[in-house]
Parts: sequence; C-alpha cells; structure tokens
Amino acid sequence: MAKVVLENVYKIYPGDVVAVNDANLEIEDREFVVLVGPSGCGKSTTLRMVAGLEEISKGNIYIDGKKVNDVPPKNRDIAMVFQNYALYPHMTVYKNMAFGLILRKYPKKEIDARVREAADILGIQPLLERKPKALSGGQRQRVAVGRAIVRKPKAFLFDEPLSNLDAKMRVQMRTEISKLHTRLSSTMIYVTHDQVEAMTMGDRIVVMKDGFIQQVATPLELYNHPANLFVAGFIGSPPMNFFSGKIEQKGGSLYFNEGTFQVRVEDSQAPKLANRVGQGVSFGVRPEDVQDVLYVTNPNPDHQVKARVEVVEPMGAEVYLYLNTGKHTFIARLDAHDSADVNQELTMVLDMKKTHFFDQQSGETIV
Repeated sequence: MAKVVLENVYKIYPGDVVAVNDANLEIEDREFVVLVGPSGCGKSTTLRMVAGLEEISKGNIYIDGKKVNDVPPKNRDIAMVFQNYALYPHMTVYKNMAFGLILRKYPKKEIDARVREAADILGIQPLLERKPKALSGGQRQRVAVGRAIVRKPKAFLFDEPLSNLDAKMRVQMRTEISKLHTRLSSTMIYVTHDQVEAMTMGDRIVVMKDGFIQQVATPLELYNHPANLFVAGFIGSPPMNFFSGKIEQKGGSLYFNEGTFQVRVEDSQAPKLANRVGQGVSFGVRPEDVQDVLYVTNPNPDHQVKARVEVVEPMGAEVYLYLNTGKHTFIARLDAHDSADVNQELTMVLDMKKTHFFDQQSGETIV
C-alpha cells in the first residue's frame, strides 16, 4: 500500500476560479482518511487530482514516494469507486469485475481467483452471472467496490459512493466499507458531504470549505476541539448552537452576555477571554450539553437560560427541543421523558465546561 502526499496543491479553473487552494495533506500508509464539506468545497476535485482525472494547476502529489503530477491515471496504481457505480450494463457482474484485469492481460487463472476472492469478501458470489439491471443499488455498489478490490491497488479512492442509496442501506454499506478497510489494510481516501459518514468511518477527517482545508484531525478531536466556527457547526448532529454576545466582567468573574441571558465563563476558559472584555464573541454549545433544569442535580444558577419552546421533534429514544431566547433559536437534545410542550417556558442549564468561544470576525476558536 502507499502513503499519499499533497504539497501546496491548487486547482484553478478559467476565470481565476480557485476550486482547491494550497492544499497540504499527508495520508499515511493504510490510513482511512475522509474528505468532508458542503457542495462546492473542493473535496471531489482534490480526490480527482489524486486519481489523475483532474490536472493540477500548482503543487505536487506523491503516491508511495513517487511524484505523479504527470503520470496518467492508469499508471498511478489506484482504484476509484464513483457515486454512479459506472458498471457496464451489457456485462455480467463477473465480467465487470474482471474487465480491468483482462485489459492488463492478466492470466485467466489469476483473474478468476481475484474475482472470486473479491466476491467472497463482499458476499456477492451468487450474483456473479447477473447483469447490473438485475441488481439493487446496494448490490451494484458492492460490485463497483469489488471491481476496485481485484486490482489490489496502492490506494482506494471513494467519491461519495453511498449517495444514491437509501438511509438503511447507507448505514449497512458504510459498515461494510469500514470492515473492508480493516481486512485489506489498505490506504483509503473517501469523499462525502455527510458528516455522520465522516465521523463513523475515518481514522482522520479533512474538513474543507471554499477550497481551503479548515482542519485535519481525528473524529473526536474535531468534535471536542474544532479549529473554527465553521468546523464546530459542520461536525455534530444536530449542529452546535451559536449565540452572539459580549464578554463582561463582574467582580472577579467573566460572563457571556447575550442580551436576554448571561452565563458565567468557566475559570479554565477565563484566561483566554480576559483580553476580550467588552468585545463581541460567538458562543457555542452543543445540543446534548443543554439540559432542562428540572432534571439537573444541583443546577448552577450562573449557567441557566430561560427560553420558549418553538418546536418539539420526538426521535424515539430522545427528543429535540427548538427553543427561542428572544434573540436566538437553539436546540436541546434531551431524553424522551424530558419532553415539553410548544410555547412552554423552560429554564435550561448549559454545561459550561463543554462550551466554545469564537472570534466574531475570523471565526477562529478562542477557547
């Protein structure tokens, strides 16, 4: 397998449209890295440059220590799985999987062994004589993955491969791809716009926006220590709540004042906010760190917010409450038995140890 390195990589289209801006990334041998971000952020373009399907405007890409800027896709020893499966409709599953090896003039015996091994790994042995039109979406996706496996490439590239599947099949297939990575011990680069896929599959996640890499980290590091407001809001479901307000000093403590409520800043966070007194900041708290005061033992009065319930979303084991302070709407993620009624006034308690503060201008994390 192989290490993949992007060094100051740009993709600039005519009209000075910068799709990827100075990307620097090292993907270790046998690592599963996920590129995630909203549509148009440059994640698929980055993957296609690694594959050789898009020309690099500036910078260098290395695969297994070899510079591949001018190496055609077929000679990069990578395999790519696309969103639309790209199967040949007139060929059986067996021939679809074998086709790339036939073009490379592999011996028939080896082709047969590789195809059947891949089919065994993916559980599609009974489908080998069927044609794509006789397969479900999930089965077609397995065939597309199998076609990549038979190549035994240095790296696998996945471009939003589960986008066309229903919700249940997506969960099943992402589990299977994760198992496949463990079994093959291969380098995998996976593109998705779904942050749940990213969080559950990746060893590390690359968050992108507007062509820039925002942060590269493990799933838990991204969740607990986002580099900026964009990452904080993108990672997590439901997303982090944000409030605009000011830092104020009262006595020996700092407070965040939103206008309709104020909460005391934790002592551990105060040193980094001391020079922000009187300045505007963005305050972030995740929905699971907002609780109804009635279900909190010894609630701190300095960490409480009064708000009105606007929407109640029962989710089964839990319930999402959409609340309004008068200036901001925010979400609380509660146990199902903690539910409330629309228009009910509640007092919520914030877990201030898990809150975040961001610079209002740059969006960078303060603490």
